[in-house]
Amino acid sequence: MSFLEAAAFPFGAVTAWRALFDIAGVTAGQQVLIQGATSGMGLFAVQLAKWKGARVIGTAPARYHEFVRSLGAELVVDSTTIPAERMDLVILGPGATVSSALAALHDGGTLMSNAQLSPEERAQAQARGIRTVTSRGTTAVPLDQLVQLAEEGFLRAPVGKAFALREAAQSHAYAQSGQGFGRFALRVVEEDSVMF
Repeated sequence: MSFLEAAAFPFGAVTAWRALFDIAGVTAGQQVLIQGATSGMGLFAVQLAKWKGARVIGTAPARYHEFVRSLGAELVVDSTTIPAERMDLVILGPGATVSSALAALHDGGTLMSNAQLSPEERAQAQARGIRTVTSRGTTAVPLDQLVQLAEEGFLRAPVGKAFALREAAQSHAYAQSGQGFGRFALRVVEEDSVMF
């Protein structure tokens, strides 16, 4: 793993692990929809859910479909497409709506979202027995296991783009634009030393 990849690795991988396993309790055989599969957390969620044995569907712009498949998604669609099969878990990501996530879930499924649900959306989820959870939290994560998964080839840390430290403002604007994929890194010096 390069210095850039190592800098990009911990936050996204830890957040994905916490979301999938500590909070949502994903198990082998479940159907998982990861909306925004090219986001900094989404790309790790795709890989970890696949490693766990879940059937993974991701959403991404058409130009990134092959990339998301290479991470382990069985099917990749655009963010407005609702899969024909109902999902056990939907991770609400960039460009997706709560209503589309609820439509993709089976009754009794789990919606993971940091977005605020409207009273109507909350009522719809409750009526269908859908559990709504947030990925925020501070549970301990086995970073050594994540590193082992990377060493064994199950987990990659794609860096979408690296910026010089003096370009920090541009990096934030680029990340907010939705143009890129993966993690972004700031180079402190022109060699491979980075901060993230």
